[in-house]
Amino acid sequence: MKTNQPPETSEKPLILVCNDDGIDAPGIYALAAAMDALGDVMVVAPIDEQSAVGHSITVRDPVRARPWRFELPSGAVPAYAITGTPADCAKLAVNHLLPRPPDLVVSGINKGPNTAVNVIYSGTVSAATEASILGLDAVAFSLCAWNPDDFEPAARYAEIVARKVLQDGIPPGIVFNVNIPALPFDAIKGIEVTRLAHSRWEESFVERIDPLNQPYYWLSGRFVNLDEGDHTDLEAIENGFVSLTPIQFDLTAHDLLAELRSWDWAIADRRR
Repeated sequence: MKTNQPPETSEKPLILVCNDDGIDAPGIYALAAAMDALGDVMVVAPIDEQSAVGHSITVRDPVRARPWRFELPSGAVPAYAITGTPADCAKLAVNHLLPRPPDLVVSGINKGPNTAVNVIYSGTVSAATEASILGLDAVAFSLCAWNPDDFEPAARYAEIVARKVLQDGIPPGIVFNVNIPALPFDAIKGIEVTRLAHSRWEESFVERIDPLNQPYYWLSGRFVNLDEGDHTDLEAIENGFVSLTPIQFDLTAHDLLAELRSWDWAIADRRR
């Protein structure tokens, strides 16, 4: 039963707030508070942390939505805690929980960067990407610190970006992936439009033995920046800028299509 909702009609824009760190994470509280200055806010987020789940969705189990007390300085806003993934949150909110389509979907503020190859694994980015697939403007926000103690500068930049998006919109199929350096607001140099840096994780698994004498494995790894070019998200963060990268869910290698169409694919004709 949908009793925990923003107004069905309102002159204010409706903003859906999601994340992957869980509904009690300080980052989502900071983001929701920033969005509260811009419109009617509704929070739909995982009940538990769902970091690094990528764009997974729940298809073999029921997804439950529990009304949640979510207090902002202006008062309580409608909120649901979801027993699913960040992408589930966007799907369920847009298709069932919200009284009308949202004008904007924001995800975050994630603790830790979602730069370069990390966007593939990120639940934060995937909530925004799912919203874009559903035809909505969406922005993912991440603070580039693993144990941040101050989300206020990131929240102020989230409000700046969201206000601009509400004013001008985002082209269809595009998500804005925003990473904010862990600096005081006055020390951040501004917003730079960037591309994803070429990178990878050099990974290994540590083998251990459980109390039943059975092996188990713990993932370990080192992030490696392979990109020495300009205007990357990693370079922007290192230089004290907020990185705004337009990303898309179309994974087609368009530059390669013409070449591949010129190949001789008539393999069946060559059988002996």
